[in-house]
Amino acid sequence: MGTALLTDHYELTMLASALRDGSAHRECVFEVFARRLPKERRYGVVAGTGRLLDALTEFRFAEDDLEFLRSAGAVDDDTAEWLKNYRFSGDIDGYAEGELYFPGSPILTVRGTFAEAVLLETLALSILNHDSAIATAAARMVVAASDRPLIEMGGRRTHEQAAVASARAAYLAGFTATSNLEAGRRYGIPTTGTSAHAFTLLHDTEKDAFSGQLAALGPGTTMLVDTYDITAGIRTAIEVAGPELGAIRIDSGDLGVLAVQARQQLDSLGARNTRIVVSGDLDEFAIAALAVAPVDVYGAGTAVVTGSGAPTAGMVYKLVEVEGRPVAKRSENKASRGGRKTAVRRHKSTGTAIEEVIYTGTPEYGEHDRLLQIPLVRSGVKADDVPTLPKSRDHLEKALVSIPWDGLKLSAGEPAIPVVFAS
Repeated sequence: MGTALLTDHYELTMLASALRDGSAHRECVFEVFARRLPKERRYGVVAGTGRLLDALTEFRFAEDDLEFLRSAGAVDDDTAEWLKNYRFSGDIDGYAEGELYFPGSPILTVRGTFAEAVLLETLALSILNHDSAIATAAARMVVAASDRPLIEMGGRRTHEQAAVASARAAYLAGFTATSNLEAGRRYGIPTTGTSAHAFTLLHDTEKDAFSGQLAALGPGTTMLVDTYDITAGIRTAIEVAGPELGAIRIDSGDLGVLAVQARQQLDSLGARNTRIVVSGDLDEFAIAALAVAPVDVYGAGTAVVTGSGAPTAGMVYKLVEVEGRPVAKRSENKASRGGRKTAVRRHKSTGTAIEEVIYTGTPEYGEHDRLLQIPLVRSGVKADDVPTLPKSRDHLEKALVSIPWDGLKLSAGEPAIPVVFAS
């Protein structure tokens, strides 16, 4: 399916008006940035770039699309004729997926004619706002979990396509696996899962359920032990599977207390290597609170796919240059800065980031500094060296290590590093 109608009506009426008055072919620069970070966030994670570039290749207007646009009054015949051959032929630069961003960071720069570039506004924002919000929340969970693995399992708490995108964003942020099979197929993300309470309730006894699961999945499986009584459930699981049982999962109750009790019981039964998986409305704060508990794996769902209270990154797509002339919106609370921008991340010799400097002129950078924008599209074609999802995942891991420790706190505060606008 094409992506051209994943947009707003007014993008097409602006195009029609610009084609009519002759301004449509002026060379323009649009930028994507966030004026501020969501509440309690000290950094943002750029995510969705790969999905956006894939969507761009499908941004075509088929005949039935054009017929719909005519019937909806979004375009006239001349505009429909122009859209028939639409192909974005401009350039796009941006922060690499997995890069950190801060207020004002020029996350994406789109260069082309007004007609070509304005049509991409809604598509770019819908993908980047969603995926970046999810990845930022997921990254906070990864930091809170330290070196313990996390499984994304939020597919039942959001739109079915958003679930796939959320799984991708969470994996980018450092989650180790997802329960979503389409995300596994589409993006190569490891998938995992065993059973729900329904499987236990299906059987006459908990022992029958565990025996059936063991026969199908083997002793390395994870058994859900809190359908009835957790203590009895653990005892039954080890009785059925033996001390080599892979893991137990606890999905309710006071997880910290229950994990301690479960660990003691497992050890007393000789199942010292059986892992403890916990799930049930976990967010970054709940995960941090379990830091000293004997938890081996976390499963997070609702908080991941909803951005843990910040479901959008608040990014905007603004025109900043027309035929080389800076332009800017001046309205109160929504002002923008004119001119095409580039950004440099400054670091100490130790690798710690100290500030981000945004230039409208030629950027200046030293030995330990790094230009943040990379080529993504040239003359309408995706650049050859755009990072893959695994490389973006590695990039984010290194980026999180580079910011000061205060910037990783979960509490509200200033951005992890200051942003400076230079001439």
